[in-house]
Amino acid sequence: MTITRFAPYRSPFSDLALIQNRLNSIFHDLTPAAGDNESLTAGSFVPPVDVYEDAQRVVLKLEVPGIQQEDLDVKVENQTLVVKGERKLESDVKEENFHRIERRFGSFVRSFTLPQTVDTNSVTAEYEAGVLTVSLAKKAEAKPKQVKIQVGSAKPKQVEASATHAA
Repeated sequence: MTITRFAPYRSPFSDLALIQNRLNSIFHDLTPAAGDNESLTAGSFVPPVDVYEDAQRVVLKLEVPGIQQEDLDVKVENQTLVVKGERKLESDVKEENFHRIERRFGSFVRSFTLPQTVDTNSVTAEYEAGVLTVSLAKKAEAKPKQVKIQVGSAKPKQVEASATHAA
């Protein structure tokens, strides 16, 4: 019989604690925290999104391959952008005939709180090659203004020279 000694700094249960911590972090990543600006609710998958902005607009790009355009719904309500959609399993193949299903199917809902600088009346959405692009124009007062400075436009005052000396 072999006797295994554990180092004094390592408990025999440390591996179990490590596994427990990893599982906790996985479940924590899957559930949204209270107060998050972004909701990851309802649905069996969550499409990834890129959000960026420039001086004129805020743009969101969602990867939604395999979803028909008519199965997507984009709404803006009270400074919140809500994108809903559904990816359907092909009906021509029975589910029991599959050997493996790795793609995610079902419905999803993504919501994003919009900044006050966005004009919610000026929203466009385009769908191309499996990417939904939502563009939100900024309000006029939020756009940067450029002031043109004219060099040399003001005429300098002419100084009269007097040749008088105090005697």
